[in-house]
Amino acid sequence: MPMKLFIFFLLFTFYFLAPKEAEAQCSICTKTAQQLGEKPAKALNGAIIYLAFVPLALMGYIGYRWYNSNREA
Repeated sequence: MPMKLFIFFLLFTFYFLAPKEAEAQCSICTKTAQQLGEKPAKALNGAIIYLAFVPLALMGYIGYRWYNSNREA
């Protein structure tokens, strides 16, 4: 039960401390986004954030499953 509480607290904290509008672009992507226009630039930024989040989420899920399977009861 404490692990679930910790995970809940961690997610709750990150949700409220994270900026509402994140910008995750390198200088090349920023220049490309400026040339694309407003709407495609927002889509590009969303894709960059998605590509950064997915591996972290997968590692978290695998780590959680590993922790639960190796925990001594």
